[in-house]
Amino acid sequence: MHKEFVVIGLGRFGGSIVKELVDQGADVMAIDKVSERVDAFASIARQAVVADTTDETVLKSLGIRNFEHVIVAIGDDIQSSILTTLMLKEIGVKKITVKAQNDYHEKVLRKIGADKVVHPERDMGIRIANNIISNNVLDYLELSDEHSIMEIIANEKIAGHSIIDLDIRAKYGINIVAVKRGNNINVSPQADEQLQLNDVLIIIGADVDINRFEKKVLS
Repeated sequence: MHKEFVVIGLGRFGGSIVKELVDQGADVMAIDKVSERVDAFASIARQAVVADTTDETVLKSLGIRNFEHVIVAIGDDIQSSILTTLMLKEIGVKKITVKAQNDYHEKVLRKIGADKVVHPERDMGIRIANNIISNNVLDYLELSDEHSIMEIIANEKIAGHSIIDLDIRAKYGINIVAVKRGNNINVSPQADEQLQLNDVLIIIGADVDINRFEKKVLS
C-alpha cells in the first residue's frame, strides 16, 4: 500500500514537501486557502483542495483522519497553524508534523499535541553556517537541542589512521556510525577500518563534543 499524507499550506516549504513525497511514491492531498497555490499542485498531488483547515467540519468532510500523517506547513499565520493543529488532534489524526515560526510557537504546538515540530529556516541556517565555517563539513542535522549528526570529509590529519588509532569516542565522546567511500557505504565500521583521504565520515554526538573535534582535527 502507498503511504498517504496530507500537506496543509503550499508555500515554498509545503510545496517542496508535496513534490518530494510524490517523487517517493506517496499519495498526497495538498491543501491551501489560496486557489492559485492549489492549482499549481493539481497535476502533482493525488488531490489538491482549496479549504480552510481551521474549520473542523471541513476537515471531517475531507476525511483527513484516515491519512497516516498530516504536515501543517502554514506560513506566517501562526493562529491558523495553531487552530489547524488543534482541530487535527480533535478529529483523531495519528501523526502531526508542524512548521514553527519561533520557539514560542513551538511551545504552544507541543502543548496542544503536535508530534513533531520543525524550524526549516532556522535548521537550514545552522546547516549553512556549519558548511561555511568548515570546508570539511558536508552536511549537518540537529537531532535535539544538544545533539547532532554530521557528515565530514576525512582530511590529511585523519587519512591513513584506523578508527581505533584515532580513538575518537574516548577523546571526544562522539561516534563514527558510517563511512562513505565513493558509491559504497560501510555502516558500523570496524575499529581497524583504515580511513582514506576524502572518505565521508558520518558522526553523531553532543554538539559541544563535535565542536571540540572540529577545532582539533578538522581545522
